[in-house]
Amino acid sequence: MYGGLAELPAFNPDLDGARTPEAVTRFRAMLQACDAVLISSPEYAHGVPGSLKNALDWVVASGELVDKPIALINTSARATHAWSSLVETLSVMSARVVLDASITVPLGGRSMQAAEIVADAALATAVKSAIYVLASEAREARVA
Repeated sequence: MYGGLAELPAFNPDLDGARTPEAVTRFRAMLQACDAVLISSPEYAHGVPGSLKNALDWVVASGELVDKPIALINTSARATHAWSSLVETLSVMSARVVLDASITVPLGGRSMQAAEIVADAALATAVKSAIYVLASEAREARVA
């Protein structure tokens, strides 16, 4: 799990290459090492939070997400703009958004910790199913 998006400086292609910031190098290495990626992001003002878009911008040219299976977890049925934007951005980056693993977990505005989601049978089943599908896609990608 990566939670250090705030560590990444604002995207600047002039800093890429010989002067790539260490935080970007670490982020890219973590993505490269992953068989799949799961993104759960809120929606703000009908869009993707700037920190997530910034992180994605840092890996457009370097290619860590090319053909990588990705699942998107949305926590609000009303938040459709960010999800659509992420699908578009990731598709342009040649990532493979796994639609069968991309789900909406209807938290209904509740702020829930992981243990609370696991304790809720319906939510836990949905999340486990999405992870299972994503893991299956990652296994198939390794074999291919």
